[in-house]
Amino acid sequence: MLPAIFGLSGLELTADERAFFRDVDPAGYILFARNVGTRDQLRALTDDLRALSGRERTFICIDQEGGRVARMKPPVWPVYPPQGVFDRLYDLAPASAIEAARANAEALGLDLARAGITVDCLPLLDVRVPGADDVIGDRALGSEPMRVAALGRAVVDGLARAGVTGIVKHVPGHGRALADSHKALPTVTASAADLEIDLAPFRTLADAKAAMTAHVCYTAWDESAPATLSAKVIAQIVRGTIGFGGLLLSDDLDMQALTGTIPERAARAQAAGCDLALNCWARMDDMVGIAAALAPMSTETKARLDRALADTDIAPLDPDGRQAELTAKRDALLALVQ
Repeated sequence: MLPAIFGLSGLELTADERAFFRDVDPAGYILFARNVGTRDQLRALTDDLRALSGRERTFICIDQEGGRVARMKPPVWPVYPPQGVFDRLYDLAPASAIEAARANAEALGLDLARAGITVDCLPLLDVRVPGADDVIGDRALGSEPMRVAALGRAVVDGLARAGVTGIVKHVPGHGRALADSHKALPTVTASAADLEIDLAPFRTLADAKAAMTAHVCYTAWDESAPATLSAKVIAQIVRGTIGFGGLLLSDDLDMQALTGTIPERAARAQAAGCDLALNCWARMDDMVGIAAALAPMSTETKARLDRALADTDIAPLDPDGRQAELTAKRDALLALVQ
C-alpha cells in the first residue's frame, strides 16, 4: 500500500485514474466539491473506491467543517454552521456548547457515512490568536486552550457516533500564523513557553486516531523547515511533547507554503515523520511522481491506519430520523446566542 492520499478529478474515476490507483494502491482518497454531485453519484463513487482498494474499510476523507469550508453543499446536503458558533455559546453555557457541538458533528457525520465517507478533516484544534491571518478565523473553536479541547473532544466523539473518524488539525497549531499557508509560508516567532498555549488542546486529544500537520515554521523549534517537513518538530513536539501516537497526515502538499516539486515535498514529509502524504489536486504527473518518490508503507504506519479506520461504518442510504433529532437539538441550543 502506498502511503499517500490522492484526489480525484471528477464525479467518477477516469480510466487513467482507475488503472493508476489499482497499480499503486494508495492508502486512501480525498474528495472535493468537484467530486460531489448527487447522493446516489457520491455513494457510487465511494463504493467504487472501496471496490478498487479491496478493503472494506477504506480511508476516504473530505473537508466538511461547516461554514465556509464545506464540499457537500445545498441543495443536496444541509448547511452546517461554522465551528466558531460553539465558542460563542460556550461563553453563556459551556455544557450546552459541548452538547451542541457533539450533536452537530454526529448529524454531519451521518451525511458522510451515508455517502460512504469514512474520515472528516475536523476538528480544528488551532487556538485562535488576535491579529492572526483569517485563514483560521471562525473555523476555530476558540481562543482559550481548554475550551478548544473540550469542544474538539465533543466533535471527535460526535463524528465517531456516526461511524466517522475525525482528523485533528493543524498540529502543532496554526492559530497564531500571520499568513495563509495556502499562499505563503507562515513563520511563527513565539517563544517555546508561549507555544505551550498552542500545544495544549493537542495534548488533551493526544489519543485522537488521526491528525494533520501545519505548514508553519516555528522558530522556537526549527528555524529551517515548516512542521510538515521537520523531523525535529514531528519527533520532539508532535510525537514527544504532545504525545500523539495516531496516524499523521501532511496537510495538502500543493500549498504554496512549501517549495520544491510535489514529489520532492512528499518524500520530505515522509522522511520527516508523516505517515501519509496528502495530494489533493488529481494531477496525474504529480501522483505518478509521488508514487515513485515515497518509500513503502512502514508497519507502524499500517498499524496506525488500521486503528484509525477500525470503528468506521458505512451507514444505510435511507435516513432513520436520527439526523433530524440531532439538528433540532443543536438548533435549540444555538438559539441561546442567536
